[in-house]
Amino acid sequence: MHSRTLVLAATLGLMACARQVPASTRPASTSTAPRAVRLLLDTPAQETHTLTKLREDVEVDSTEGERTPRVVATGQTPTLSLDGNRARLYGDAQGTLGFAVDNFLLLEVLDANGKVTRRATVGFTEAVHMERDQVDSVGRRAFNFEPGEVDITALLPESAPFQVRATALDTWGVGRVSDVYLVLAPDSRDDEDDLRGQ
Repeated sequence: MHSRTLVLAATLGLMACARQVPASTRPASTSTAPRAVRLLLDTPAQETHTLTKLREDVEVDSTEGERTPRVVATGQTPTLSLDGNRARLYGDAQGTLGFAVDNFLLLEVLDANGKVTRRATVGFTEAVHMERDQVDSVGRRAFNFEPGEVDITALLPESAPFQVRATALDTWGVGRVSDVYLVLAPDSRDDEDDLRGQ
């Protein structure tokens, strides 16, 4: 009888331990798991004059080429939330490649009602104007960007849902864009910076 009691107690003890294990080994929440969404599909180079769609609400202070840019490609994310992550641009879903654009990207952040709340440009362009306001530029003035170099976290709401619409625009020469992905992921560098500050 005594040995049965010991076996029963041991079994119950193991079951209790087994029930506690999942609490510490639960999968990471979606807020810490990286999420990649394609913004734009690779579009080969085309001469500017062959791009027929204009973005007439945009005006570029162009010293050469057209003031009204032509649309190379456009894309939009589903509804997302930041959840404490950083939002950076890459050329692939794994976050290992950079991306390229000629001339520039117009990024527009939309709220839950589809209203544009923020805008920014990325790429090789002079001042861009919309609705009499100059659009802020994110990152350096260039055609090619390193993986994750362009961080757009500051454009996005911290807790509200949003969508990002990207339009690749061209003003002269040829227009093209590579694959562009928006990757939401925790910033491991924050921890490193905190340690350096101690």
